Amino acid sequence: MQNDKEKKNTPLQEEVARAVAILREGGIILYPTDTVWGIGCDATNAEAVDRIYRLKRSENKKSMLVLCASADMVVRYVNRAPGLAFEVMEMATTPLTAILPGAAGVAANLIPDEGTLGVRIPDHEFCQRMLRALGRPVVSTSANISGEPTAVGLQDVAREIIDGVDFVVNPRFEGKPTRKASSIIAFGEGGEVKIIRE
Repeated sequence: MQNDKEKKNTPLQEEVARAVAILREGGIILYPTDTVWGIGCDATNAEAVDRIYRLKRSENKKSMLVLCASADMVVRYVNRAPGLAFEVMEMATTPLTAILPGAAGVAANLIPDEGTLGVRIPDHEFCQRMLRALGRPVVSTSANISGEPTAVGLQDVAREIIDGVDFVVNPRFEGKPTRKASSIIAFGEGGEVKIIRE
């Protein structure tokens, strides 16, 4: 029994628990992903999403994607995605954001007029643990003021962003990110495929 208790209280678990507590309260966090650092919140909380738009000084819904722990989580929040999208996501060897039709169950202010949702399943231990513990998607958008360069690492993030979030994840949990934005592929309901960013 002692071992189980020790395992639960690893620094990673404690950091995940802190991040999830903030997300549950409607807070926003600055956190590492498998690509670059992102600003995030509970993707079902419209007020928290609005805070991120204000912090980034942008209302661009297309700049906001969500991270999901698994394909099972994805299908709870997009209801018209073609099977092909899941096959492509599963086969991807580098980070891939899929723009999927039929967004549902996330904050309305995350969904652009086309009714799509950008989704990524991160290959990243901190993100995976956080998503599984929260049980909902987490917004991921680049940690910069709109129009400024993407912050690759924590050292690149503007002070205004750091001061504007409720919690900054310890960079020791960064893992081995690619340090560049993910590829983006849009999928239509009928299986149409459009590469937006390679």
